Amino acid sequence: MAEKTKIDPGVLKIAIALIVGAMAVIFDTTIVSVALHTLATELHTSVDTIQWVSTAYLLALGVTIPLVGWAQQRFGGKRLWLAALTIFLIGSVLCSLAWDAPSLIAFRAVQGVGGGLMLPLLSTLVMQAAGGKSLGSLMSVVSLPTALGPILGPVIGGLILSAFDWRWLFWVNVPFCVAGFILALRMLPADEPGARPKLDIVGLVLLSPAMVGILYGLSNVNRDGGFGRFDVLFPALAGVALLVAFIVYAVRRGPRALVDVRLFSHRPVASASALLFLTGASLYGAMLLLPLYFQEVRGTDALGAGLLLAPQGIGTLLSRSIAGRLTDRFGARWVSVIGFAIVGVATIPFAFVSPSTNEWMLMAALVVRGFGLGAVMIPLMTVAFVGLERPDVPHASILTRIAQQVGGSFGVALLAVILQGAALGAHGLEGIADAFDQAFWWAIGFTALAVVLSLLLPGRPKAVAVEPEPAGAASR
Repeated sequence: MAEKTKIDPGVLKIAIALIVGAMAVIFDTTIVSVALHTLATELHTSVDTIQWVSTAYLLALGVTIPLVGWAQQRFGGKRLWLAALTIFLIGSVLCSLAWDAPSLIAFRAVQGVGGGLMLPLLSTLVMQAAGGKSLGSLMSVVSLPTALGPILGPVIGGLILSAFDWRWLFWVNVPFCVAGFILALRMLPADEPGARPKLDIVGLVLLSPAMVGILYGLSNVNRDGGFGRFDVLFPALAGVALLVAFIVYAVRRGPRALVDVRLFSHRPVASASALLFLTGASLYGAMLLLPLYFQEVRGTDALGAGLLLAPQGIGTLLSRSIAGRLTDRFGARWVSVIGFAIVGVATIPFAFVSPSTNEWMLMAALVVRGFGLGAVMIPLMTVAFVGLERPDVPHASILTRIAQQVGGSFGVALLAVILQGAALGAHGLEGIADAFDQAFWWAIGFTALAVVLSLLLPGRPKAVAVEPEPAGAASR
């Protein structure tokens, strides 16, 4: 068993090279999220306008993610990764040089194109290199930035804004991009492009606008009117209609579709996607509520709220290696069940918060909650790839990434509406705290549903069919 769970050193080198570059993308999103009010002031524009700094990035992700499988076949994984990292680097430098809000919004879209290519490609390249061996232990290393980004990002952003100019929010990406490019150039195995497949234009015309419509609609929910707004209902419903049309089209087209949705007939892919949707809702939804509670009820500033969330990151670090080993040994099912149960139980104290709730007790709960989140992410990001043939891995990576992205947007939107509705007519800090209590109960509900769905995950791992990189492949 010790040999089965040991990560191959060559695969670990590939993973580290990819992680360094990916850290720029993962931390950038949460760093920028705490700076919107500052950016609105510095660029002399409204908060509604500056919200497009986040929205443009999100929509560029939605357009780009579906293209990754085709682009990897067409250009090769190493070339695509280096190109995506370069695009993100250029976008970051341009953002730091922005002269007004429209230019910053446009440059954030450039960043989003690079990030949309990198996020699913990261999982694909690592899983293909691993050849189905020690996936849990490997993913405990690979997904570390993904878990820490929402936790450490606000702290880093707050520190930068308190000590430097806002432009450093984007310059901080440059060292990660440069180091990641050099490491990838040296450590990633060269892979020649495949059969140069034709781009599925019909699939692209259906799926990318579907993602844009859904994500754009959900991004507007936090404004007055919530889900009843025209700019929520129309784009979201149009996006859902296009998504249904794509699924029908892709099932008929089979493996030639832009994304092979027939993989949902593979139980690990379907169950992992559903749970990643709920994980996105639980993780990112709660990450909306937690800093807002500390700021609006406890009166802390953005940096103070970020620091108060740091214990959750500590908990995440404590569970990752344990969860990876247990996933490799016992399978994803019970690791996920126990992890989600821990998250749910540790969130309950926040459903009873008041302006005077002991902060040390809340920070202790955050350590436990982080422990559960770290345990959950490993089996979910691993199990979808178990038993897949090598050509199916990019499609599974795209499907799970879309599920997590849409789930996160849905969770943030729903909890924002619940919080706003509960806060209407609230009197004083006690009334606002009661509104947070209701929203946290919904977050706990997401987690409880995830516990039940986790029972659908596979149990003990079986032999996998993913093939490793061809022998003799060398870096060029």
